[in-house]
Amino acid sequence: MLTDAIKTYQQRVDQVLRQHLHDLDDAAPTLKAAMTHGALLGGKRIRPFLVYSIGNMLNVPLTTLDNLAAAIECIHAYSLIHDDLPAMDDDCLRRGQPTVHIAFDEASAILAGDALQTLAFDIISTPIDGLSPKQQLAIVKSLAKASGYQGMCGGQAIDLSATNQRIELTRLTELHNKKTGALISCAVEMALIAANASQSVHDTLMRYAQHVGLAFQVQDDILDIIASTEELGKPQGSDQQSNKSTFPQLLGLEGAKQTSQQLVDDALSELTKLPYNSQLIADFARYIIARRI
Repeated sequence: MLTDAIKTYQQRVDQVLRQHLHDLDDAAPTLKAAMTHGALLGGKRIRPFLVYSIGNMLNVPLTTLDNLAAAIECIHAYSLIHDDLPAMDDDCLRRGQPTVHIAFDEASAILAGDALQTLAFDIISTPIDGLSPKQQLAIVKSLAKASGYQGMCGGQAIDLSATNQRIELTRLTELHNKKTGALISCAVEMALIAANASQSVHDTLMRYAQHVGLAFQVQDDILDIIASTEELGKPQGSDQQSNKSTFPQLLGLEGAKQTSQQLVDDALSELTKLPYNSQLIADFARYIIARRI
């Protein structure tokens, strides 16, 4: 069931993204091609999955969720394009394909990231059937906060400043709660806002999201050690080569595995408090630490 749902939602959000990109005019064809390359490289689409699966659990129509899922994936795609640049992580492969600055050039990659970021806010500020202006404004604010200084960009800045240094576990956790976790939590919050969820449901699912987001990053750190370049779709061992602090480095490989399992257990515990059928997102939490990509 989980595998089918991931595939269905992945195909759905890709179709929405493809339509938004197609609808752009052709005044800057290279930029449009670079944006399309970066946005449609493939990938797990876990943030759209969370928008769709939690929104659907809370009885929000999928058509209402489509643009929320597309917007958050635009933000994620932009972040990966910029992360891969020589000034950041300097990667030449992403999901087994050339990164945008390799397939095009650095200037096009920078502009493609910038344009995908602004496209995200264009998408979610356009009227959406089923959402009030107040709901959309709250969704815009959530995405802006998760993407910027208090979220993803702030986490990336901490990550860059910590390169070639050994940082404490609390600092590493803060880094990834921002860099990775903020956007994952935002995906959940967008669905909650669309559903007009109660405060108790909101708080419970946001705790679930925080646990899942951190577990996802711990597993990424583990996979950087144990998975192959072919499985990862990017160079294996890149974190070690870049001399970055990671959970396995601080906790040992077994300690990192235990931490990821505990985070998933904590996420599953939160779901027992919900008056909904949460089997799909429970299976997703388990998948986070079982995956090899």
